[in-house]
Amino acid sequence: MSNSSDWITVGALAEGFAPEAFILPNLADLAGQTFTLHFANGWRIEHRFEQERLAWHAADGHSSGSAAYRASSIRPGLYLVDFIKHEAGQSWSISLVLDTPNASFTAVIGRMPEPAETHEGLYHRALAGKPLTSVQVDFLHGSLDRPWQDGHCLHAPTDELVGLRNHYRYSPSEVYEHIYLNPRFYAWQCLEGVEKGLCDTDRCHYYKIAEQLYLFVWQEKIVPTLGLVLIDLQQHRSDGKIFGYAGASFDALSNFPISSYCQVLNRTEYPRD
Repeated sequence: MSNSSDWITVGALAEGFAPEAFILPNLADLAGQTFTLHFANGWRIEHRFEQERLAWHAADGHSSGSAAYRASSIRPGLYLVDFIKHEAGQSWSISLVLDTPNASFTAVIGRMPEPAETHEGLYHRALAGKPLTSVQVDFLHGSLDRPWQDGHCLHAPTDELVGLRNHYRYSPSEVYEHIYLNPRFYAWQCLEGVEKGLCDTDRCHYYKIAEQLYLFVWQEKIVPTLGLVLIDLQQHRSDGKIFGYAGASFDALSNFPISSYCQVLNRTEYPRD
């Protein structure tokens, strides 16, 4: 069992999760397809999918490139596309929830802190009025292959998970629980695995994608980490990824898939005044 000082890097976490992990298949369904993403902020970016790589090009020229990608599907017609974008000297985590039945999408764009930012203590950040986590994340919405209009994307913030205590088994050896405390924070604990005994409370975000299907994103503050999962309470599965620095030297990134069998343990209902 870990003791309170046994925090590990994201690279070491990836190694712990790898054996017999319950990850969903990396699909080739999108190969040969092209989607134009019309963002609510005015961007229009074409994404062209090949067997293992995708290429993107913004209509206004502000971004273009290609990268290896992973595509998985937790429900028919809904794809989680994940890749790392290297551009202008920065590396960005890009996760696209492509909702093809509803011709809409949500993009989650994340970035790890610069090494100097990780040396800034939590107390100093709190006194300065900064978020305790230095991991950055933004959420953008839009429509697929049609000009954006208000109401085209029904993915929206939700508090439907608040109060739930969920159990997640990612592999025969890796087991966690989450307690969704309020619209801004959740608590996690490793019950079995390489982080056994470790726990924390971190910043998080919840979006409802469809009935009983949620996008959950968290930003860890001790070891800079961006986590993202789709939680399907109907099928008792989750699917997503974890992104962070592979080691302590900040010279490489780790971005690995995670999927689980999950179940609701209980729900906290607070008495009304």
